[in-house]
Amino acid sequence: MTQRNEGEGNKTAAKEYNKGATEHAQSGKSDKAAKDAVRAMDTPEGTTLREAEIKGKSAAKGEDPKLYKKSTTGPKPDSDLN
Repeated sequence: MTQRNEGEGNKTAAKEYNKGATEHAQSGKSDKAAKDAVRAMDTPEGTTLREAEIKGKSAAKGEDPKLYKKSTTGPKPDSDLN
């Protein structure tokens, strides 16, 4: 079956994703995986997991500084737009 292109904001894909995510959450598989992960942290594998986390975080670029830069254009917070 060929899917039609819905473009940006694909409602069909969003609906399918939400359905799958809900089914997975209700299946209990997430709870078991979380408990297994907690137990793994207290084993030799935990050291490997922590090292992998540190390595992954070190490669991250971090937050975009533009997120916190004050805009020099556009309305000011106290402007009368209401």
